[in-house]
Amino acid sequence: QVHLVESGGGLVQAGGSLRLSCVASGRTFSTYAMGWFRQAPGKEREFVAVISWNGGRVYYADSVKGRFTISRDNTKDTVYLQMNSLKAEDTAVYYCAGDTAWDGVRYVATYWGQGTQVTVSS
Repeated sequence: QVHLVESGGGLVQAGGSLRLSCVASGRTFSTYAMGWFRQAPGKEREFVAVISWNGGRVYYADSVKGRFTISRDNTKDTVYLQMNSLKAEDTAVYYCAGDTAWDGVRYVATYWGQGTQVTVSS
């Protein structure tokens, strides 16, 4: 079992930056991929980014590519999402996801955090 706790959300103006953090506990952190997903009001949860167990591979949704950066520190059991050049359409609840994988159709995850709100004002 894995417990995930996100932090770092908030209100920011368009063009600004935020860094989300997610601390994991339970299963050995360095044994699974980590991801970030988001859900905007009235929309389905969508994939944002994923990072492999050792940080060697990362993938991003097209909507955030070039603006967001996912990283991890296995010595701190923490994954980060640096968000730059934020847009109003980035407004959503952002979820940290443990054991993220591609199932052939989409990214899915086994473990979920409680979510942190990111609001971008235009």
